[in-house]
Amino acid sequence: MRDMEWSDKGVVLSARRHGENSSLVMLFTEAHGRHAGLVRGGQGLRARGLLQTGNLVSAVWRARLEAHLGNFRCELLQAHASELLDDALRLSALSSACALVEAVLPERHPYPELYSHFAQLGNEIAHDDGWGASYARFELELLAELGFGLDLTACAVTGEVADLRYVSPRTGRAVSTAAGRDWRDKLLPLPEFLWSSNSAMPQKKALREALYLTGWFLAAHIFAESGLPPARERFIERLQRAG
Repeated sequence: MRDMEWSDKGVVLSARRHGENSSLVMLFTEAHGRHAGLVRGGQGLRARGLLQTGNLVSAVWRARLEAHLGNFRCELLQAHASELLDDALRLSALSSACALVEAVLPERHPYPELYSHFAQLGNEIAHDDGWGASYARFELELLAELGFGLDLTACAVTGEVADLRYVSPRTGRAVSTAAGRDWRDKLLPLPEFLWSSNSAMPQKKALREALYLTGWFLAAHIFAESGLPPARERFIERLQRAG
């Protein structure tokens, strides 16, 4: 019987010690979704640098049977983690995105469009001044992929498409400033950059509002029992300390 084998690109979501010298690695791959594999010698100095969370790698997976854990052989394509060693806030954002993907996506199920945006997010966090807006929009996309998408296109009450300021925690639909005036204490904040075409880096207050919004729906619908991943909580704490 021939071994099962495939090659793909993927982002390292996590790498954990397995036995004496190996690492159990979880990748989010382009064609094979979230996929685990064993990296022999993964505890070596070179391999530890290669297998940092957020790095983009090319991977070959091989196993006797498809249902087996199998082994990865990985080569580095982009070292996002080392590029961000001097920027704790961006590095924590990258770790948060990886932790969310690892926690919520079923294993071995492809999400090609989500993968494309996720891989691009790593590039933007590492190099783009507008990375905060991209991160918040990625959490919105993740919610939508899991069946909890928000409708931020128009006011649920009046139908207007401008001056949207709130989101209903019950329906996930946008509400304008005027329509939500009497109910604003019961509504979630909606920063303008989430529904407008503005791609600039939002102010820290607007970014915190956006992540409070997405975090509320993540916590209510996906992490109700386990709580949000610690990596995301650390990102929010760093963002709050940033000003």
